[in-house]
Amino acid sequence: MGVDADEVGAPGRWVGRAGRAAVDLLAAARLDRMDVEDADAYQGTRIPLPIVRPQGGGGSDRAWSPEAVHILAKPTGAICNLACSYCFFLDKEELYEGDRSRMSEQTLDAYIRQLIAMHRVPQVTVAWQGGEPTLMGLDFYRRAMELEERYREPGMSFLNTMQTNGTLLTDEWAAFFKEHHFLIGISIDGPRELHDAFRVNKSGRGSFDEVMRGLRLLQEHGVEYNILTTVNRINGDYPLEVYRFLRDEAGTSWMQFIPVVERVDERGAPADLRGAFASERSVRPEQFGRFLTTVFDEWVRHDVGEVFVQTFEAAARNWAGLGQSGMCVFNETCGLGLALEHNGDLYSCDHFVDPEYLLGNIGDSSIEDLISSRQQFGFGRDKRDSLPRYCLECDVRFACHGECPKNRFITTPDGEPGLNYLCAGFKDFFHHIGVPMRRMIELMRSGRPAAEEMDLLAAEDQAFQDEVRRAGRNDGCPCGSGLKVKRCHGRAPDEPEVRPMPTSLGTPRPPVVDRGRDTAEARPRAPRGLR
Repeated sequence: MGVDADEVGAPGRWVGRAGRAAVDLLAAARLDRMDVEDADAYQGTRIPLPIVRPQGGGGSDRAWSPEAVHILAKPTGAICNLACSYCFFLDKEELYEGDRSRMSEQTLDAYIRQLIAMHRVPQVTVAWQGGEPTLMGLDFYRRAMELEERYREPGMSFLNTMQTNGTLLTDEWAAFFKEHHFLIGISIDGPRELHDAFRVNKSGRGSFDEVMRGLRLLQEHGVEYNILTTVNRINGDYPLEVYRFLRDEAGTSWMQFIPVVERVDERGAPADLRGAFASERSVRPEQFGRFLTTVFDEWVRHDVGEVFVQTFEAAARNWAGLGQSGMCVFNETCGLGLALEHNGDLYSCDHFVDPEYLLGNIGDSSIEDLISSRQQFGFGRDKRDSLPRYCLECDVRFACHGECPKNRFITTPDGEPGLNYLCAGFKDFFHHIGVPMRRMIELMRSGRPAAEEMDLLAAEDQAFQDEVRRAGRNDGCPCGSGLKVKRCHGRAPDEPEVRPMPTSLGTPRPPVVDRGRDTAEARPRAPRGLR
């Protein structure tokens, strides 16, 4: 289930892919001062922001000392019951070829014990992902709950999260999630035709019906959940259809939109971090920008304070200058969202499960030592320090910070490497939302809800329409397009465009071993870890 994306992914990232942004800022009634901890305390957020303290020096390998981290644990590795066409993480199976890909009791115990031991904040997030984590069975997670209680420190609480494709959920699973206050991320790419365009099982059948059945079970049992939607080459052309389906039919009030960026080589073969091109399944940069912009325009006029879109929440935090956006991809630096494989191997990031970014194994070194290493500290700082000049001089750098380093595989207009593939789309989006975003922040600073922006926009829209009606047909249009009114906003409205939905199902992603090994054999294997 891990795509560029089935990661509550994308970790959303501080609370991770199954989690929510650090605070639902745009539901706030006020924002008194620009201080991260004060703002979070005001919201009563359950998620502590990470605090890091430089440490080390001399001959020590410890470069920093995070008080909290977010680790995506993958108890089944890359194993999944679906074979989504765009899911790059399925290819990670080659790192552990011949392995059972099931987390052992010994590794589970070490993970929970060490995770608790390294936290110096009162709440610990325990996040599960995959692959498909429900393939481990309920008894595995019951044991995890027992271990949390065994190693719990005084005054400590847990936020358990899981990102799932939802197809294997039952009443028993939903009751368990409710009992233990899990936050569940479920992956839905929109209405049936858009969802099944890529999210298929190994036989090539669409997964929509099974996913919706799983969603309804979560809702019936009162389980807290959000929906993760990957935006790809197909559903990227249907922003309103996707958003309105999630809001009105799926019935969610919390959404994550994660761009599918699947890197391939010059032949179009999956190449992960070594690919210099984007696959035909990947969303195009401008397409993703239009998707976000269109959804934002619908949301900002109708749903502020009622529906929470993770990217918009993160943008609001950056516009407010709160220091942490709630999504690691939009933070200046990273390094606090890691991935734990089924055998205990700890990687720098879920997007970098690759031998080059293997920190070590928790059976040989503690989680705290691995995370505090100079290697991981440098990985996180490289997000900022490797930006090309084009990014450093960008007027919306404060909102984007170069997005995720794994997407930086194109060159700038002047030929410098390291530009994000999605740059053009993000730049369009952030420029588009600037005015309403600044006004919402000012509303909250003055003790008023951000939702008042909906009334302000409604009044502006009405005033504009009045101005168009007063203008002569041959006058210049008030919108500033340079066109006459009769050829711009004064022309008769077109009939609403009804675009046909795609009708074909996706092709199951073939196992790596079935594609030939010419590329795979050139890559180093991850070492065997704790059993």
